[in-house]
Amino acid sequence: MLRIITQRSDAEAELKRISDRLHDDQAVHKEATVAEIVQNVKRKGNEALLEYTAEYDKVELSAEELRVTGAELDTAYQQINQDLLRAIETAYQRIYDFHKLRIPQSWVSFADKEVVLGKRYTPVDRAGIYIPGGRAAYPSTVLMNAVPAKVAGVKRLVMVTPPRRDKSVDTAILVSAQVAGVEEIYRVGGAQAIAALAYGTETIPRVDVITGPGNIYVTLAKKQVYGRVGIDSLAGPSEVLIIADASANPLFVAQDLLAQAEHDPMAAAILLTTDGELGKRVAELIPKILLEHPRREFTEKAIANYGVAIVVSDLREACELSNLFAPEHLELEVADPWELLAQIRHAGAIFLGHHTPEAVGDYLAGPNHTLPTCGAARFSSALSVETFLKSSSIVQYSKEALKEVNPHIQALTQAEGLLSHGQSVQVRLD
Repeated sequence: MLRIITQRSDAEAELKRISDRLHDDQAVHKEATVAEIVQNVKRKGNEALLEYTAEYDKVELSAEELRVTGAELDTAYQQINQDLLRAIETAYQRIYDFHKLRIPQSWVSFADKEVVLGKRYTPVDRAGIYIPGGRAAYPSTVLMNAVPAKVAGVKRLVMVTPPRRDKSVDTAILVSAQVAGVEEIYRVGGAQAIAALAYGTETIPRVDVITGPGNIYVTLAKKQVYGRVGIDSLAGPSEVLIIADASANPLFVAQDLLAQAEHDPMAAAILLTTDGELGKRVAELIPKILLEHPRREFTEKAIANYGVAIVVSDLREACELSNLFAPEHLELEVADPWELLAQIRHAGAIFLGHHTPEAVGDYLAGPNHTLPTCGAARFSSALSVETFLKSSSIVQYSKEALKEVNPHIQALTQAEGLLSHGQSVQVRLD
């Protein structure tokens, strides 16, 4: 089931194919559908939201039912399993503590002739969080998106999530939202939810930034509204790449690959190993583990389509291939992961050692699990406090300082043909 590759050229071709899985012909065809949804929500507001919720989620709602009520939030808190509640609260605190360390500080610098330069950070006024539904509920995703927004100082946080067939929203999602301080929750999903956050409706407010993962329709909608609002990233299917040497435990490796594959039929699970026997052992273990797996059907699809074990000559080659792929999650299951770390340039999150499975980062280590996928780690980073902040430059000049730089400004304005730019400086010195 897990294909084994031993040739470098074949490995590079396979990694490219897997990395490009989001940008297939199906995505191109869905662009038009998403564009129509976005424009309809922009024009018709709640009416379009309710129509699409009935069509795609098979749930008939009224406009008054879009927002989750305070009574529903209270009921969720009363019904939740206490062990799960403690886990949510623990995860919240660890995520909060980590992100609290990441707040950029405004600064100013005082130079000669009373010149002051600096940068000032301020939060957006309103942020929207998308929490996917469908195959599973993700309370951890609520925390990973809401906590950094709260730490950044966002005053109004709006959450959207698809309703279940009985119009309800998962209890753990509602409780996680309350723990994180989110009380404005709407039962709507898909591209229509993204459009509502971007443009606003009679019920749902327009926001400044939209974060959170979703299916291809959600991703394409975020792509289309970007510019009207900020977004965190264009999240594709999840992926893990494991670099392992002979010191790795094949059972650990197999379980970590499956932990990613069970997300989605398009999830990628990649092993780069210097030990061919380890690769074979992992390939043998996976079908055995899947025999009783509750999500066997699409976990098998993910492994069959986007699972691969690549045997490399040494760890240097493994790092080269990893950097080429730029994985969302990178596990270094090697004897000395810190020595290998210096060779890694592109990865969303890096997990070091044999006892640091990617799952610990998914839930409560602290760093965010909303990460760049499909090669985007080459140029982007995890969701963070900075996602909800923007900076303003600060500039102050005295007349003496302005006089000193005036000749340079005049030369540049003349070169660019911008007469009034030069005159706006000269008039202050005449």
